[in-house]
Amino acid sequence: MNARLFEDAPDYREALFPAPRDFQISAHEKLRAGVKNGHRRQLLVAPTGSGKTYLGLRVIHEALLKGKRAIFVCDRTALIDQTSSRADAYGLNAHGVVQADHWRRDNSMPFQIASIQTIQARGYWPIADVIVIDEAHTQYKATLEKLASTDAAVVGLTATPCSKGLGLSYTNMVNAATMDELTRSGVLVPMRILSCVTPDMAGAETAGGEWTARAASEREAKIIGDVVAEWSRHGQGRKTIAFGADIAYCTQLAQRFNETGIVAETFTSETPDAERQSLLREFRKNDSAIRILVSVEALAKGFDVEDIGCVIDARPLRKSLSTAIQMWGRGLRSSPNTGKTDCLLLDHSGNIQRFLKDFTDVYFEGFTSLDQSEKLDGVVRKEEGSGEKSSCPKCGYTPFFRRCMSCGHEKATLALVDEGAGEMREIRIGKKVIASDQHDLWRQLCAYARQYSKPEKQAGRAWYLYQDIVGHKPHRDWRFDDTEGAPVTRGTLNKIKSLRIAYIKGRAKVAA
Repeated sequence: MNARLFEDAPDYREALFPAPRDFQISAHEKLRAGVKNGHRRQLLVAPTGSGKTYLGLRVIHEALLKGKRAIFVCDRTALIDQTSSRADAYGLNAHGVVQADHWRRDNSMPFQIASIQTIQARGYWPIADVIVIDEAHTQYKATLEKLASTDAAVVGLTATPCSKGLGLSYTNMVNAATMDELTRSGVLVPMRILSCVTPDMAGAETAGGEWTARAASEREAKIIGDVVAEWSRHGQGRKTIAFGADIAYCTQLAQRFNETGIVAETFTSETPDAERQSLLREFRKNDSAIRILVSVEALAKGFDVEDIGCVIDARPLRKSLSTAIQMWGRGLRSSPNTGKTDCLLLDHSGNIQRFLKDFTDVYFEGFTSLDQSEKLDGVVRKEEGSGEKSSCPKCGYTPFFRRCMSCGHEKATLALVDEGAGEMREIRIGKKVIASDQHDLWRQLCAYARQYSKPEKQAGRAWYLYQDIVGHKPHRDWRFDDTEGAPVTRGTLNKIKSLRIAYIKGRAKVAA
């Protein structure tokens, strides 16, 4: 339906957006290209703090200028006013709000900001040609039904596309940028991680592979004194969000902080709406009296306060990487006006070690496909041993896996000598890239041999593996002792495993 058909339809030409960053321009262009290629349901993936709301409102503004109707759908009622204020700031004042008893309710407006809870409760959607769905990884029945039946162009926004079934609802995924790229460009601040005292989760009750909230809360309660003490030692002066396993734990943690003279408040599903608004108004102030806001999940998605400088993670998880990323991301937005230079993560859950490998991949590479992303929340991570945690060999940053999230250090690539025509080409096994080039593969195999072979056999092991995979000998100038190792990719490990299986089967056949 064309909004210009309505008498006195608003004129959105006066809207004024801040100049987009390069990655935002690129993401918007990819969405337009997706529509031209027939994709009516697209997922825009970008890290927390990258401006997904800004991008979503730009998409909506473009639609409004063409005389179309548009809806911005919020996942939580707490985010309705935040999104409405942001639209006002960009000059999109002419909008209605679909939420129970909201003062901006106006069904005549071509642009609506809607609560998905209200839509689901009332059983109908406002008419729209373009729909932007925030926190699209949270899949409500009303959303799934709409995605399956609508002719509208839909853009889902998410930082963590890990929910099972997203590939059935969306046909195209656009990655805006990685956390590494946004940190290097100053959009996000670096995360400084302290692995603190964590609860013993051995034998804790589980449901569906994840620890139950009750079990996690009970175990965390045993170290609550450490949580307060560590923040007092490291987090003083930083506006903080803390996450706990359930409301009872959050209440207890806030009480313990208040007993030490630190003003802390809880913000949970049981917090009345009026009190929520009052808490948020105060917490958004640069000189807020509230130093710590404690929540289970109400603040884990979409909550935007730039000067948060510390995140306390006291919510043990072993499957939901997406929840961990959402929690940690609350403190990563840059805040030049307040002098914020980094975000301190106080890990009292053990989550950073459980998820370190996958989180490092997401930090540097982003989410590469919906299929791969869905699997990240389906794997139970095993508890780490009590041994010493690995640190970056260059700057000492802990934790470290493959590549440093503080200085970006990755074991240096040696310069190639007399590079052959094929040595700079990526190495593929089937359709999967296992190495960026032949020397990268050689470095991986050197690292593998040092880890799994006796010292006297390491050089030969790397040499023969390389020849078996590539089909020819390593370059004559690539000396094992002079080569630094590189992180061994999953594809390379799978190939080595397949070679080993073939070797064992061959010996068994000969023996028979």
